Amino acid sequence: MTPEQLWKEYKTVNPQAGDDYEAWAFGVLPDELAQLVLDGTKTATASGYDLYALDNDPLPEAGSYDVVLDGQGNAVCVIKVIKVYVTPFDEVTAEHAYKEGEGDRSLAYWRQVHEDFFKPYYKEAGLVFNGQSNIVCEEFEVVYPVPYQE
Repeated sequence: MTPEQLWKEYKTVNPQAGDDYEAWAFGVLPDELAQLVLDGTKTATASGYDLYALDNDPLPEAGSYDVVLDGQGNAVCVIKVIKVYVTPFDEVTAEHAYKEGEGDRSLAYWRQVHEDFFKPYYKEAGLVFNGQSNIVCEEFEVVYPVPYQE
């Protein structure tokens, strides 16, 4: 299913949602992470603040909608962003790490995999990633999953 098709379906149950949404896949292991979202295990994500400025992209906002894609670009579900905040990497909390739902859900695991993820992107952009680099933390809820299909 395409993001447009899923969004059109979602609007039949929530016409107030409007026409604005973003469609994206998680950067690493998009299929696995999309499944964690569907399972209700993953209710948060994080991105590099400085990378938004480089691309002139606006920060996510509470109340906005996203269509989560799998690794092949298929729509998996619609999520609604319920909380957004910016904090230094070293100050991301264990609670946020747990909500991200990855690995053993510990802060140590979260820090390792996210440092490994962010460093190359920052380097490619001519930036240095460190513990004081700002991170955009988002919390979300699934508002419309793709119906089960055999």
